[in-house]
Amino acid sequence: MGETGDVPTSRVPSLAGVFGGGGLFGIGFAMGVLEGLKPRGIDLSEVPLLGTSAGSWAAAATALEVPFQVMADMRVPSFPNPKPGLLAGIAREIFGDQTDPLIHVVACSLPRLKRTILDGGKYPLSELVAASSAVPALLSPHVIDGNRYVDGGVRSGASVDYGPVAKNLVVIAPLAGAMWGPFARFVDNGMHKEVALWKERTGGKVLIFTPHNIAASIARNPVHLFDKARAIEAYNLGREEAKTFDLTFS
Repeated sequence: MGETGDVPTSRVPSLAGVFGGGGLFGIGFAMGVLEGLKPRGIDLSEVPLLGTSAGSWAAAATALEVPFQVMADMRVPSFPNPKPGLLAGIAREIFGDQTDPLIHVVACSLPRLKRTILDGGKYPLSELVAASSAVPALLSPHVIDGNRYVDGGVRSGASVDYGPVAKNLVVIAPLAGAMWGPFARFVDNGMHKEVALWKERTGGKVLIFTPHNIAASIARNPVHLFDKARAIEAYNLGREEAKTFDLTFS
């Protein structure tokens, strides 16, 4: 994690993105927002991206230009499922063994649950999303280079404070905003603290997307996060939200 001063101003990207977790719902909402932003001049398909849990899938899909319909049709395993490599196998069906140096993900390394950034230029994106999404008690830890990782959302819903250095940062946090009362407020408060840390580190500005009431209403409990029909609805609502959202970075 370099400080802003480590990067010459001329080389600081004008735009980057951070995508948080939220199951299939989170993938749908994030990819809907991203699709809605394109006609308004904000395209994150070739900029540095940091994803956590579901956000890692959205980041990989965005970089590799995988359409949302492909993501919506992915195999969803039954839970709990201790089969090693399960998520990596599903991810490989979508992303193959492709890498991308612009993509990084957050996973928690065992045994201390330390937030760790994994580099998409060094490992296949299918391996990264598997590590970032291995929910404890539901899925086996994912192993990369002999190190075991579990879902990055265990420590932070989005890890905005670890976001790429950029002049402007788009944050999509599907589990913040209007979601689930006290839980959402906890996620929301943590995210805003991370935003403040990112701004202090980089001097950049931020644009934050969270589900508004209508989008949040389609996922009223954790089980709904893995429902394909609700994910498609979240995609459509995220896209519509982005079409009319105030795009002022601050």
